[in-house]
Amino acid sequence: MITFELNDTLKGIEQFVHQFAEETLRPLAREADEKGSVEPHVIKMLGQIAGGRATVVPEEQDGRDGRPGIGNMLSIIGSEELAWGDAAMILNIPGPGLAGPSINAAGTEEQKRRYLHEVFKGDYPRFGALAVTEPQAGSDVSNVQTTAVRDGDEWIINGTKIYCTNGARADVLVLNATLDKTKGRAGQKLFVIEKGTPGMIVGKIEKKLGLSASETAELVFDNCRIPFGNILGGEDALNPTSGFKGTMKTFDASRPSVAAMAVGIGRASFEYVRDWARDEIPAHSRRRPFVELKLATMERELEVSRLLCRKAAWMADARIPNSKEASMSKAYAPLAALRACIGAIEIMGPEGYSKEHLVEKWYRDIKVFDIFEGTGQINRVVISRQILGRLDEAVKTS
Repeated sequence: MITFELNDTLKGIEQFVHQFAEETLRPLAREADEKGSVEPHVIKMLGQIAGGRATVVPEEQDGRDGRPGIGNMLSIIGSEELAWGDAAMILNIPGPGLAGPSINAAGTEEQKRRYLHEVFKGDYPRFGALAVTEPQAGSDVSNVQTTAVRDGDEWIINGTKIYCTNGARADVLVLNATLDKTKGRAGQKLFVIEKGTPGMIVGKIEKKLGLSASETAELVFDNCRIPFGNILGGEDALNPTSGFKGTMKTFDASRPSVAAMAVGIGRASFEYVRDWARDEIPAHSRRRPFVELKLATMERELEVSRLLCRKAAWMADARIPNSKEASMSKAYAPLAALRACIGAIEIMGPEGYSKEHLVEKWYRDIKVFDIFEGTGQINRVVISRQILGRLDEAVKTS
């Protein structure tokens, strides 16, 4: 039976993470935004909150042996609460990051042990990253131009990746590259590159509208040689369709968490302007009905967004295919959160535009959530193809 009621363990984690977000992240949000960086001691605390594992799902929580897991639901809860504190700062959580879902989805058991556990042992912060976007291949992941050519027991990687979160400091980087451009998606595979590999060059660090405290890098690969065993999935990865499917499985795991971050930002704006309006707009004011209606709409859309995220996470934990549901959460939540952030500024007027309040920062931060991890348009394409695919199958069997 599906239920979104959190058990006592998850409720306790939710309360603990929210307290950390309220007491540690929110008070430092403005400073981190203006500096464009996060203090080392905060990064260390973030690592402790995440258990140093970020998106790596412990075996006892990943739903093996037919048991429902809780790893994805934990990710959803943590993402929302921490983003409520500050979304840019939590992108500095040490651990495998977005490399984790890729390795979990496509890696061999040996690769999972090596890249998700051995590399991240130790006390000092280590990071993982996922490099997918290219200058000519953003949401169209199948159009990558980065190449991987086999040379004996090595691969030679050439190409450029952009907008890579934590790319410059990544100890483990997962990227997609094509073995044969003429084969389209079937020629694309996933590879792991470790920090310090010759031929991997850090380009510019982006200056962005929002999420300023999060590092976003360009990476250039110039005859970058990696061992043959760094292809995710090993020999089995040479199957014609395995690589692109691995990339898509990564998004099925990560999109609900990104959507939950958007919910956290939208909720922060909603709660802030709700409390502001209660104090600043008298009950008899002619503006009151307009504000009440807007607040009601904001809360309703954010609650729908939260439920979409939790359904996608519940399905993942139950090992039920969730591509459509993951894309539904990602397509809906960022726009709902964006409307909440815009609504907060509209209600507050000039005050909402002032840096005396965080609502202007949340407005700047939220826009990218409809862009990365697949744009809203691309996610709607995924949803429609899932619907039409099921319709076509029903027609065939009728």
